[in-house]
Amino acid sequence: LRAWAGSGAVLAYDVAKYPQTNALLLEQCVPGRALSTEPEERQDSVIAELLRRLRIAPPAAGRFRSLAQMCERWANQCEADLRAGRIPVDPALAAEGVAVLRDLPGSAQDHALLCTDLHAANVLAAQREPWLMIDPKPCIGDPAFDVVQHLLNCTQRLHEDPLALVERVADLAGVDRDRARLWLFARCVQETPAEPSLAGVARRLASEYRIPG
Repeated sequence: LRAWAGSGAVLAYDVAKYPQTNALLLEQCVPGRALSTEPEERQDSVIAELLRRLRIAPPAAGRFRSLAQMCERWANQCEADLRAGRIPVDPALAAEGVAVLRDLPGSAQDHALLCTDLHAANVLAAQREPWLMIDPKPCIGDPAFDVVQHLLNCTQRLHEDPLALVERVADLAGVDRDRARLWLFARCVQETPAEPSLAGVARRLASEYRIPG
């Protein structure tokens, strides 16, 4: 939050560290209504505008984990889930999801400080700005990754036409459509043990596996 310095994000005034936890003194969002109360197409526009503003150069090296590190952990867990029969998609398709998690981070042309958990429940109405992002889970990596959590939360549109949804939001956010689609595909595979219905979404997104260079 300090790195974003209030540009599209809630301000962090102070922090206190304790042996078992930390405490943050944050800007109060008034009225504090969540963006999730708005129609989803409105959510798309607000999320995309915030992502464009929050897309800043990575701060000093070592301050944040990399997207590649997070994806490697996901890939390892996917392989364990696949061996245990917990991924309800064809094994070859699941293996493609694992490959995307491992290969896509390294092919990114740009790197930025990512929110990773930007969805409509984490955006609140405020007075200083119309909408402010809260509760980021930051890492450094491909800006196209940051549209995915919002897409996963748009359940009905995600299942009805995932390609149209990802293309719309990618265009609004100014990120590469193909990379956003591949990220969504990989995340759907990764999430299928908890959300089996995402297997159908993954199959519809899997028409092409080429990793953009």
